[in-house]
Amino acid sequence: MSASQSSMSGAGEAGVRTVVWFRRDLRVEDNPALAAAARSAGEVVPAYVWAPEEDGPYYPGRVSRWWLSQSLKHLDASLRRLGAGRLVTRRSADAVVALLDLVRSTGATHLFFNHLYDPLSLVRDHRVKELLTAEGITVQSFNSDLLYEPWEVLDDDSCPFTMFAPFWNRCLCMPDPAAPLLPPKRINSGDLSKCPMDELIFEDESERGSNALLARAWSPGWQNADKALTAFLNGPLIDYSVNRKKADSTSTSLLSPYLHFGELSVRKVFHQVRMKQLMWSNEGNHAGEESCTLFLRSIGLREYSRYLTFNHPLSHEKPLLSHLRFFPWVVNEVYFKVWRQGRTGYPLVDAGMRELWATGWLHDRIRVVVSSFFVKVLQLPWRWGMKYFWDTLLDADLESDALGWQYISGSLPDGRELDRIDNPQFEGYKFDPHGEYVRRWLPELARLPTEWIHHPWDAPESVLQAAGVELGSNYPRPIVELDAANSRLQDALSEMWELEAASRAAMENGMEEGLGDSSDGPPIDFPQELQMEVDRQPVRHATQTPMTVGRRREDQMVPSMTSSFVRAETELTADFGNISEDSRPEVPSNMHLQPRTEREETVDGGTGNAVRMDGNHQQHNLQNNTRRVLGVAPSVSEASSSWTGREGGVVPVWSPPAASGHSDPYAADEADISSRNYLDRHPQSHTMMNWSQLSQSLTTGWEVDN
Repeated sequence: MSASQSSMSGAGEAGVRTVVWFRRDLRVEDNPALAAAARSAGEVVPAYVWAPEEDGPYYPGRVSRWWLSQSLKHLDASLRRLGAGRLVTRRSADAVVALLDLVRSTGATHLFFNHLYDPLSLVRDHRVKELLTAEGITVQSFNSDLLYEPWEVLDDDSCPFTMFAPFWNRCLCMPDPAAPLLPPKRINSGDLSKCPMDELIFEDESERGSNALLARAWSPGWQNADKALTAFLNGPLIDYSVNRKKADSTSTSLLSPYLHFGELSVRKVFHQVRMKQLMWSNEGNHAGEESCTLFLRSIGLREYSRYLTFNHPLSHEKPLLSHLRFFPWVVNEVYFKVWRQGRTGYPLVDAGMRELWATGWLHDRIRVVVSSFFVKVLQLPWRWGMKYFWDTLLDADLESDALGWQYISGSLPDGRELDRIDNPQFEGYKFDPHGEYVRRWLPELARLPTEWIHHPWDAPESVLQAAGVELGSNYPRPIVELDAANSRLQDALSEMWELEAASRAAMENGMEEGLGDSSDGPPIDFPQELQMEVDRQPVRHATQTPMTVGRRREDQMVPSMTSSFVRAETELTADFGNISEDSRPEVPSNMHLQPRTEREETVDGGTGNAVRMDGNHQQHNLQNNTRRVLGVAPSVSEASSSWTGREGGVVPVWSPPAASGHSDPYAADEADISSRNYLDRHPQSHTMMNWSQLSQSLTTGWEVDN
């Protein structure tokens, strides 16, 4: 991928016709590609190509597709007001082919677009430049999504950073990014009468009712993004350092969907927050100044997520510390389903998962709580959780989600140690001290006193009866006891280190593949997405006979919705101890993208498109494709849907069942990061990285202001 090109070869030349390819930059303000095209004397053809099949298993979820559809309508109206005519839309299984056809049909001489940094986009962009340049088309790309390009931020040895703190410190020492560009005053439109346009369909009939509710809580579009930024700067920002941990109030910026779809310029956010910080500093308002510092750090984490993805393209699939590939994840679809439904028996976790299902949104601290519970208590494969976030979040962002889940699973050099289990009860009183968040999303617990709201299993029977709570009936008991989970986690870590040591010994003896290769066993398929179905028996908890035994694996395969292609894990994706002088990945010049194979499959009443990206992975023998891992549906008590208001909007929540007979991240501000030294306990792994030393340099965390 070439660096952003600021010179406009077409500027000022009459007869130039430029196609501006919109992607995750759906705005007319501070859009370098659009500004460059508008400055030319020629005609501008704004275009959007919808090719979700290219995203493989990361096909956009329902709420994400709703936001995209609304944002495109808003962009189209803005372009019409500027004189650009309509936004030309194309539906294709191959974006590059669609662009080539569009350039030919319009007689365009230039193609402008803005950079993206995920692996698929890097390959696609390289292919676009290669094919269109061969056709005699001038192709130029620009930085629109980041403060600094990934290849501009390097350490003293001209190598990419491997930890967030030094990366962000280097960014803060660099010259401030350029000021955001104003919207063009006028855009010359060409004759589009002969240019066909496809109707883009983002929802079906079954989704429209739920999507209508989203419109009552959110307003997509770049102009609405600007209003949301202004409201945050003039409101919650000043108390952000104090209130950002409160899950029971609107204490974060709520800007992440706007940033993900490019409706809001990150450079504009940076500059305006900097201005506020300077003003409060001059006034001696240290709390406001600290709030700006912390919020800018969350912007830095967004930068770092793209930086990490660019330099390590498989970070959404593979752990970045080599020994984590030996962790024996528990393959248990029962646990996975109960977690999704918010029926784990831990109120803060359940409240978060029900909010996610109902609204497509989660407070950033609650994201940490539910993902930590997923990885450390249930020990489910972290890529399952990342994929579910992708399917359900309004601001589903592959780069940020990969950073977050790698951090939680201990896969980053400066990530949270995997052996530390966060107690949901203590987290509840930290982030929801009055229990209002739990009461909003778990109405069956609404009458419990605050003293017991985060650990109802300890409440006296008389208190439970007075509150109408019957554990095991209308609210489940904890699915896993924390003491048992901690013991199981320690056993798993010991097993991980043993496998790592055995693999290292095998490699030293000439068996280069070592142990723990994913090809040694059957694949771990990603369970089908299910509706919020309700079973008619209570969830079994830790004291009952388990319905199914979770299977362990020496390694974790990429979760998928199909077994048509089975991938073999390759060896270590990144060795942070041995980084070459130029470790930035090269984009293959001869790689061509093909439409992904799809199929439909029904599991527990749910259907989904089965798509898998096979990238550079090897294909197993097709005989192994039939070796799928199937789970047993868990049982939960009956519940019904009701509606409640949420800050001006209406969102679905679960109502209690009929009455029974009984009436960081990285977290610099939290001094709770463990300093355990794994190598002291596992001397056989003396060549591995010392997590304790790494964590001592930790100054920031994953608690991004989503």
